[in-house]
Amino acid sequence: MRVSTTLSFYVGRRFLWSVLGLFIGFLALIWVFDTVELMRRAASKPDATFGVVVEMAFLKLPHMGQEALPFTILLGGMMAFWRLSRHHELVVARSAGVSAWQFLLPVLFLALFIGLAQVTLFNPLASMTLARFSQIESTLLKGQRSALALARSGLWLRQNNADGQSVIHADRVVQARTRVELANVSIIVYDHRDGLGQRMEAERAVLEHGFWHLFEVWTYQPEQPARHDDESWFETDLTLTRIQDSFAPPETMSFWELPSFIATLETSGFSALRHRLHFHSLLAAPLLLCAMVLVAATFTLRMSNRRGGATQLVVGGVLTGFGVYVLADVVFALGLSGRVPVVLAAWTPSGVVTLLGLSMLLHLEDG
Repeated sequence: MRVSTTLSFYVGRRFLWSVLGLFIGFLALIWVFDTVELMRRAASKPDATFGVVVEMAFLKLPHMGQEALPFTILLGGMMAFWRLSRHHELVVARSAGVSAWQFLLPVLFLALFIGLAQVTLFNPLASMTLARFSQIESTLLKGQRSALALARSGLWLRQNNADGQSVIHADRVVQARTRVELANVSIIVYDHRDGLGQRMEAERAVLEHGFWHLFEVWTYQPEQPARHDDESWFETDLTLTRIQDSFAPPETMSFWELPSFIATLETSGFSALRHRLHFHSLLAAPLLLCAMVLVAATFTLRMSNRRGGATQLVVGGVLTGFGVYVLADVVFALGLSGRVPVVLAAWTPSGVVTLLGLSMLLHLEDG
């Protein structure tokens, strides 16, 4: 029997209203807790006023909404199906010959649409606001600034030492997995009054313990002749870990920007593992939302077939949701360490939960 359009719109509308109400409630709670936490962190920072704290909490909110969306889909689906079961609407539909797959189909399509909208439309907004939040947090709360910028024109580094601030530019990175070796290096050193101290040109530079080891160096200083050295050493406080950590976090880059940035990273010789893992996690997000709908149906539709036990079923569904998050974190950590392939690490949680929900629904409906 083919499910009617009227029933599809009715079930889909109930699902959307439940998800929307929970999502707004979660965002309000997240904003309140983030505001309180930021006020605590900003208590000793005179420049971090209450207005700035409120702005930071709002800037972080879209990213946190993305993180809460799968759990919102799970609880919203459980709430919608529970209400339909409580008012015996699903009982009537099933007695009329409508299977669970038929009235789940519009909800699955809505979850897929929400997932696609999240990745393609909402994610760019969330990444932009999170990048602004990270910038304000670094300058006001942490007192830090990014030491690295990667562009098509090459690698740019900024560092501080006893002589003042320095800007380092290199055309490319020769090797960056176990050490940093730069090619065609230019170092501009500023004095403590932000005046030009000297400029150094080198064929290559190797980052060693506490200094850059420069080769075939030309040094230019104001009102002095140029000097050539086969080797030279330039003091630095940078390390390989600090340089890699200074890259823009993948969460601050939109879905559309990630592929080109990953290509730039790998061309420059740096590892793009974290960014590729995040990109594939975004690709798997729509499937994860559909999996959450299946889990919600598994734990809620059974209440129409039995009396009592509603609390245990709902608690079981919520615990399953938390289990999905734990599984995702564990597999993500394995993928980040390189022990599991990126594609497998990103798609395993969604695939496992989808197969679990399908098998349980098959047992419920046809078993």
